[in-house]
Amino acid sequence: MFWVLLLLTAWAGVLTSCILLLRAAAVASVPAPAPPDGSAGAGYRPDALNLYEAAYLAGGPRRVAELTLLSMQRGRRLLLAHTGWATVVDPVGRDPHERSVLGAFGPDGQAPVVAVRVAAARDEAVRILADRLDAAGLALPAAARGAVAGGVRAVRRAAALVAATAAAALCLPVDGTAGAVILGWFSMPLLLTLGCLAIARFETYPYSAWASPAGQRLLVALDRERGEGDPLAAVALRGVRALTDPALRAALA
Repeated sequence: MFWVLLLLTAWAGVLTSCILLLRAAAVASVPAPAPPDGSAGAGYRPDALNLYEAAYLAGGPRRVAELTLLSMQRGRRLLLAHTGWATVVDPVGRDPHERSVLGAFGPDGQAPVVAVRVAAARDEAVRILADRLDAAGLALPAAARGAVAGGVRAVRRAAALVAATAAAALCLPVDGTAGAVILGWFSMPLLLTLGCLAIARFETYPYSAWASPAGQRLLVALDRERGEGDPLAAVALRGVRALTDPALRAALA
């Protein structure tokens, strides 16, 4: 019956990781304290949320960089090739995010899209944007995001632990217990971890990795108002998968 000890080990890892994820998700779901001048998100309406802010709340710094690249491409200030290279057409940035993109290019005005996107996502303009949204109660603090991500990783490791202990149990000398019975017992903690991950995926899709509950409400309203008719708004809210042009999708792949 040594396999029972392995089963208990698997259950211990599963319960610990699931509790960790649930606690992190509960903390992240609590509305941020109201700022001194009003409630969380005071002064923001869906139509007042600019696309850079929407992109950050929906997808973080990477989404902001992608939106900037696509906005400049649509304005014919930047050329994005399906080969993954970007070329500067107009070297004058109209806002801090465009200037951060242009600053990532070399003297010849060409650079890989990946390198430009990474540099733009790490620029000071994105940090200022994040601080503003955090102060308004619309963005999740970095600690809350890290706790949820850590909880998800812990549950994934627990699922791997269940699989490993089940395999080890099957390799032990037979004590009269059928292999199907052993697998049946190990399937219960495995189903718990998979269910927990599925619920976490459902609850966090598509905004809560970056947006607070107040920010999520604004994004849902913005998606309802502009998500279909405005291509840039669709990209800000859903990412590059919202693009209908395969060449642009290839450029940002």
